[in-house]
Amino acid sequence: MAGRIEDYALIGDMQTAALVCRDGSVDWLCLPRFDSHAVFAGLLGTEEHGFWRVGPAGPEGAPAPPADRRRYRGDSLILESEWDTPRGTVRVTDFMPPRDGAPQLIRVVEGVSGRVPMRSSLRMRFSYGRVVPWVHKVGERTVAVAGPDSVWLDTDAETHGKDLTTYSEFTVTPGDTITFTISWQPSHKEPPPLPDPAGSLEATAEFWREWVEHCTYHGPYREAVVRSLITLKALTYAPTGGIVAAPTTSLPEEIGGVRNWDYRYTWLRDAAITLSSMLRTGYREEARAWRDWLLRAVAGDPENLQIMYGIAGERELGEAELDWLPGYENSGPVRVGNGAAGQLQLDVYGEVTEALHLAHMTGLSRNDYASLLQIKLINYLETNWDQPDEGIWEVRGPRRHFTHSKVMAWVAVDRTIKLIESGDADGPLERWRELRDDIHRDVCEKGYDKERNTFTQSYGSQELDASLLLIPQMGFLPPDDKRVIGTIEAIQRELSTEDGFVLRYPTAGEEAGVDGLEGDEGAFLACSFWLADDLAMIGRVDEARKLFEKLLSLRNDLGLLAEEWDPRLQRQVGNFPQAFSHVPLIDTALRLTASGAYGG
Repeated sequence: MAGRIEDYALIGDMQTAALVCRDGSVDWLCLPRFDSHAVFAGLLGTEEHGFWRVGPAGPEGAPAPPADRRRYRGDSLILESEWDTPRGTVRVTDFMPPRDGAPQLIRVVEGVSGRVPMRSSLRMRFSYGRVVPWVHKVGERTVAVAGPDSVWLDTDAETHGKDLTTYSEFTVTPGDTITFTISWQPSHKEPPPLPDPAGSLEATAEFWREWVEHCTYHGPYREAVVRSLITLKALTYAPTGGIVAAPTTSLPEEIGGVRNWDYRYTWLRDAAITLSSMLRTGYREEARAWRDWLLRAVAGDPENLQIMYGIAGERELGEAELDWLPGYENSGPVRVGNGAAGQLQLDVYGEVTEALHLAHMTGLSRNDYASLLQIKLINYLETNWDQPDEGIWEVRGPRRHFTHSKVMAWVAVDRTIKLIESGDADGPLERWRELRDDIHRDVCEKGYDKERNTFTQSYGSQELDASLLLIPQMGFLPPDDKRVIGTIEAIQRELSTEDGFVLRYPTAGEEAGVDGLEGDEGAFLACSFWLADDLAMIGRVDEARKLFEKLLSLRNDLGLLAEEWDPRLQRQVGNFPQAFSHVPLIDTALRLTASGAYGG
């Protein structure tokens, strides 16, 4: 059975990622890319769907014990897990070296004290757990082959097969080191080179040391900020610069529910805010790579901007259900692909334009096509901003005039006007100033409830929406505007949980609500960070700091956050780790540091 979501650690090589449970089991790994088929899919099913556990050997059939301690080695993605057993202490180090060639997952077992019996259990199942590969020896190496894929196991331990699983059983004493490496290779090609675990470990540690040195944030929340930045870097697909929203699919927003989506793609919104956070903390190369990815992805058809693309810019992301997988804790269906790719979400134009504007303001080298893209996007918005859409939360109910979408359309026009005013682009300045004013007036007249002194989720509705917290952050209205303060206070009253965390919007429980889905969901962590930001902006800095530090306490022991927090079950839910949670963590830390609103 899979562990709790917060029981997992992330390791990765900037092309794919694995999740490692406290008991030493790798329960999720897609090869060779984030969006490839999983080789280990036990996270969404059972051990029959693939896993790789390395840990102390226990009685046959007994549950594997969780590690007594685990940590990342410094500021890196090198995971160290230690077990204290009656016979001694052992350490397992897991990592994936950044690569140009074959993807590798390397596991190093070290004896610390005593004599500890160990076991490696490797059950590879291709195509998300559906296909049992042909496993055989090639010299001293073990290879699993199915269709176009092959995975090679190299180890200095003896191996044997039983029950369609490859086992190794050995004992380590102080100073002993046993290594295991799996490498993916197209099955029609020559075997991948023999691994060099020691050299790869040193190179991986050096890679992260050098990368973290570029961080310009040195405030009181540096540990949380750096861990979030490392996580965002791990979610970046290095060959193209695309950024996945999360490395997983179908981790549920409600345990046992149907709100299970594939997040292994590049949402323009998520990627744009990730770029903004990286620019603010010193990471310009990542920003440049994402801008180049964006220009390639939308090339030839910018007027039909999709809300998401594949990590190499693919447009077709058809959604399907994998009926052989029962889902995480029986939360079905398990989905791959994402049908929301075809939705109209007008706010995306604002997020992309805001990211390009920030890149321009922070001195990223000028790109004429990026400026041209902004102009083309506003040409589209000029005749389409007043259309209903599916909005930031990708509702699967009827389209609406979502207030946040209109605000972000205003942002897109405003930032493009600033680009033209700077002399770096040409456009109908006066006409677009009028357009900006028209959108602003429309939102304030139709998206605002005068009686309750709050903006609403959509025109004419009574519902609230946490995305309204972005109104002051985007500069649509100043923080001291009574309508902004009224909206913040209304969201605190009507969308906050007992713990003070924020729901995205009211859900309908057993009936389909505004999002067209049954069931509920947890508190959305990004929205809770937005509330902390707003509280700081309106001068309630102590309250903002307390909420922020309460949010930090929800991270797992390794500093990782999923998409949501279930206040009833007191556990993380949703895809993991989630870029859309770690980005606002960084942004709020920066704001609180600038305001001096921190403890200690």
